[in-house]
Amino acid sequence: MTQEAQGTATDRAMTRRAILGGSVFEERIGYARAVVDGDRVHVSGTTGYDYATMTISDDVVTQAEQCLRNLGAALAEAGCTFADVVRVRYLLPAREDFEPCWPVLRAVFGPVRPAATMMVCGLADTRMRIEIEVDARRGPVSGLRLTTVAGEAMREQWRQVHDAIVPPAALTPDEVRERAERYRLVNAYLGDVLVGCSTVRPPDDEGVATVIARVLPAYRGRGIGQALYDHGVTHARGQGAKAIATVVLAANTDGLRFAAARGFVESERYVLPGEHEEWVDLRRTGVAP
Repeated sequence: MTQEAQGTATDRAMTRRAILGGSVFEERIGYARAVVDGDRVHVSGTTGYDYATMTISDDVVTQAEQCLRNLGAALAEAGCTFADVVRVRYLLPAREDFEPCWPVLRAVFGPVRPAATMMVCGLADTRMRIEIEVDARRGPVSGLRLTTVAGEAMREQWRQVHDAIVPPAALTPDEVRERAERYRLVNAYLGDVLVGCSTVRPPDDEGVATVIARVLPAYRGRGIGQALYDHGVTHARGQGAKAIATVVLAANTDGLRFAAARGFVESERYVLPGEHEEWVDLRRTGVAP
């Protein structure tokens, strides 16, 4: 294999990721609930089993609802929502079972309008009355919602993202509550799915405000970090900031690339007392996004 071919194969392997949903069938048969391949997401045919208990309802509508919950969980782990679905396939043993499911399906896919096919065929288990398969494409997000953190539930969500991105600096609920009093904390959602958060520290004596955008790994590369950053800079500008700084864990190569692409220049590297992880302070002049 040539060096160029090896590089292509390596790049492809890095963009391909299997997602397991917890079904015993995945292990027994040898497949994944979903596969992320670059910007495309392929979700396997999904039935109405509750994978936590491996039970299934006798009612077809209840099965359809569980199918959608299972699909939604797989899409979320792939960094998608139902809004990213471009193709859906419905498989049912009895054609008369399809129409009773329409209201449930329309509630999810009506706003999206993916291409769709319904097929009448036998399924793997006689208890299965509907199976749903989807393909999605991860592109620039739509429907992103940035919300200022208010209340205990949102603070806990902010803490979950913060601790996932910077585990060496994990915070207690009391520490987050104290930060919320001093800084502007924001959560990012796609629909009801939490995908990121940000912190804006007010300008210091030199007029430098700190803006930190954090995006969960599965949702990176889709413009969420830019939206959080722009939102934070706009707030900092309103506070009279003359320059913007940020802080990135040195091990977070995605974060360092993001900062460099936006004109940030490293100003300092350091390890906090009693810790082992290295941090990077970066700064850029001006407050333009």
